[in-house]
Amino acid sequence: MTAIAQPILGAEEIERVSDVINSGTIADGPEVRDFEDEFAAYCGAAHGVATSNGTTALHAALVGLGIGPGDRVLTTPFSFIATANAIRLVGAEPVFADIDPATYNLDPEAVRTTAAETDIDAIIVVHLYGLPAEMGAFADLAADLDVPLVEDAAQAHGATYDGAPVGSFGDAACFSFYPTKNMTTGEGGIVLTDRSGVAERVRQFIDHGRTGTYEHATVGHNFRMTSLAAAIGRVQLERLPGFIEQRRANATRLSAGLSDTALALPVEPSATKHAFHQYTVRVHSDDRGQLVDHLADRDIGWGVYYPSCIHQQPAYDGTVADVPHAEQAAREVLSLPVHPSVSNEEIDRIASVVTQYLT
Repeated sequence: MTAIAQPILGAEEIERVSDVINSGTIADGPEVRDFEDEFAAYCGAAHGVATSNGTTALHAALVGLGIGPGDRVLTTPFSFIATANAIRLVGAEPVFADIDPATYNLDPEAVRTTAAETDIDAIIVVHLYGLPAEMGAFADLAADLDVPLVEDAAQAHGATYDGAPVGSFGDAACFSFYPTKNMTTGEGGIVLTDRSGVAERVRQFIDHGRTGTYEHATVGHNFRMTSLAAAIGRVQLERLPGFIEQRRANATRLSAGLSDTALALPVEPSATKHAFHQYTVRVHSDDRGQLVDHLADRDIGWGVYYPSCIHQQPAYDGTVADVPHAEQAAREVLSLPVHPSVSNEEIDRIASVVTQYLT
């Protein structure tokens, strides 16, 4: 079976976790501080605050930026639901703008139009599938509107825009280290920021609002990362450049194998370096179900990320969004395996099986 995702963990991760166990400090501690510093440095950010997962990172980042009840946060409807849930969890409301149908990321012009029609207090941009959004345009837009800009980089570790790592553009950036991501800590997340005040408020919020051993200035959560997770993350971060290089090589090979089909293949605008968390194509909605069955029958993994937009979910019943490109993408997208464990032979077989179905 060629899986759609597969974490790569080995002897070095086991050794590092064993060292932490033997140290006796398995919850929050020095290992977490080291991971925070190393990941922030990798992304070119001044501060890193590790969290229990990507959702808590988004939640804490919004708190750190002062977003709360009565605020409106503009974001994409075509993402994992955690992007919008974090907005609601701080008491704010999401406002959805449409995507660019080629990149699947938020369309800056659609965002500008929506922001002109509705007062907003922040923007969350998602680097979907590992492809950086147009951060130059969004940084300009956030500055024009005088609102904070948040990068949801949960799928984009190792991606760059205009030569700089994602995570270095917004007032805050959030990553996930779930097992299927480009690197993992088992479960985990991190908030990056260049703003010391934001980092301080985030760190306080994820630790019960703590300002001293038993002093709590605000009401917070326990959203801390463990030292066990950080130990895995430090090794994974060392391996991340190799992981991304292999993902990109696999994607290039798969694109070559699918070049004679009518599929819309992934794009990589000139300013971007795609991390290929997912390799996502478009297939006509009438054919997607049959192609999925064709792949499954031949032991090839697949994924549909995402089969419906966030505003179409029951949890968001009654939310109105004029986003035809996002809704069409939800009906047509299909992701194929390109993670680092996929061999050249498997890539060629995937291309052959898909081509066989389409011809």
